[in-house]
Amino acid sequence: MKKYILFIFLNLLAVQMIKAQFTNEESLSIAQEYFEKGEFEKAKEYYEKLSKDSKNITTIYANYLTTLTKLKDFKNAESLCKKMIKNEPRSPAFRIDYAVMLEEASQIEKSDKEFNKIIDDFKKTEESVIEAYNYLTFLGKYDWCEKLLLTARKVTKERNTFSLELADTYAQLQKTDLMIAEYVQYASLNQNNIEIVKSHLQDNLVKAESFEKLETILVTELQKSPEEATFNELLLWLYLQQKRFARAFTQAKSLDKRYRLEGIEMINFGQLAMKNKDYDASSQFFEYVIKTYPNSENYYVARNLYLKSREEFIKNTYPIQINDIKNLITEYQKMIDEWGKNGRTFDAIRSMALLKAFYLDEKKQAIDILNEAITLGIGTIDQQAQAKIDLGDIYLLLGEDWESTLLYSQVEKMKKEHPLGYEAKLKNAKLSYYKGEFSLAVEHLNILKEATTREIANDALDLSLLIQDNTTEDSLGTALKEYSKVELLIFQKQDEKALAMLNELAKKFDKEPLTDEILFQKGMLYRKMGKFNEALTDLENVFKNHGEDILGDDAYFYMGKIYEEDLKNKEKAKEIYQEFLTKYSGSVFNAEARKRFRILRGDFVN
Repeated sequence: MKKYILFIFLNLLAVQMIKAQFTNEESLSIAQEYFEKGEFEKAKEYYEKLSKDSKNITTIYANYLTTLTKLKDFKNAESLCKKMIKNEPRSPAFRIDYAVMLEEASQIEKSDKEFNKIIDDFKKTEESVIEAYNYLTFLGKYDWCEKLLLTARKVTKERNTFSLELADTYAQLQKTDLMIAEYVQYASLNQNNIEIVKSHLQDNLVKAESFEKLETILVTELQKSPEEATFNELLLWLYLQQKRFARAFTQAKSLDKRYRLEGIEMINFGQLAMKNKDYDASSQFFEYVIKTYPNSENYYVARNLYLKSREEFIKNTYPIQINDIKNLITEYQKMIDEWGKNGRTFDAIRSMALLKAFYLDEKKQAIDILNEAITLGIGTIDQQAQAKIDLGDIYLLLGEDWESTLLYSQVEKMKKEHPLGYEAKLKNAKLSYYKGEFSLAVEHLNILKEATTREIANDALDLSLLIQDNTTEDSLGTALKEYSKVELLIFQKQDEKALAMLNELAKKFDKEPLTDEILFQKGMLYRKMGKFNEALTDLENVFKNHGEDILGDDAYFYMGKIYEEDLKNKEKAKEIYQEFLTKYSGSVFNAEARKRFRILRGDFVN
């Protein structure tokens, strides 16, 4: 009988415990719901009941304290903080909460006294300092972070202690000079710290003035300690961030020699400069490798890229000088004669063929050169695929559309889900566009919008939008069909004929959505021909009459480039870039315009 009674008692006790647990969880849920809705009076009722059970305190503490503070119930808030401090006296968090609560209660003097006492109590060990620092940072109390870290540094008697934490704190307090000094100090402690500092600087350097301060500090430190690689590495990083490749060259060269890199990084930086169209700087990088490492494998890479950089410079300097093209072909041929027809010279073979086809009207010879390279199996599979794309382009120059699409399609099949395959598909899409087959073009383009290569995806999106904008009201795309023929003529280097057609289209479709495209294309053609004033007239028309459309920023940016690069009118270019930065702050050309403006203003010598 006793056993039976005990059994009943235990079961009843278990039921009560389960019921209590369920009630507790339900109360927590309701309190949380009221808290999230900002209904603090109702939340307080539940938190008060829950706080009577000591097991709940840790769970409800943060929300309960916030609730009391929001309701300005500072008496109960103080009691809650003191209870937690008593339970965990070694934790700085609850004491910091108490100091913050006093601040909220407008007891500033008492709050400051408490903060100072916290700093005094937790300044002695690195572990306690970091624990307090992390919580102060979480609460956004950066002034007290600074005081804590500086006080703790005095205790350690080490100038370098807590440099990274102090730098991050100064970043939040916008004390830029101190922030930079601490980051540089931290970087100099250990080679492994440099990448950490770069990451933090990337996040915290925003204004142009901040970059200038960093440069000043690094140059000063480098003058004091010219053998210290840290300052060279950070200066190199800074110049690359600013795309000041000519300045980056000096630091890159120093690091190349120090770490015996045999030019590999110089080649990488040269390619980056070339991608950013700084051909003078890219040539400088490649020329250094050619002269410094004539017996290394990097010599062959650098020599190829040096000629490629010169080629890009010649093709982007208007009007293009045919003699320069011929001299470049001679250099490529010299390289091929010297090294033979193989993987090393494949890019030279390609470049030579394309220059002959597009600039010297030697299309048949160009086709023979590429066919020989393909037949002999020179180069990698990727290079062979690229040669087929090049052949397709040359056949398009000749107006042999079928041959072009056949070659592009071969590459699509050869290199599925590969940048070359995407490039071939884009070529096929453009071919359909040139022929006025817009639906077929869009089919290709829709696939390419998801391409992993950002440049190809962007090109696909731009062409797709052009087709969409000009076939919505006119389903036949009458104006676009004529304009697409002009774009084919431009691709085929029939500039005079293209310009004549554009002039006709400008009159015929002056109220169409294509108006800005027509004017912009005219401006770019005039620039290629060296007719810079005519180019400016058309680009200014786009900017003034279609400035809010998609090509408004393009037109104004290129006006600045024409004044700067072609007419050498630096003051006018500076004026345009300055206005550009105000009017088109979200443009993709914004960073480049800012850099050009600052160079012209004399902020730094590139």
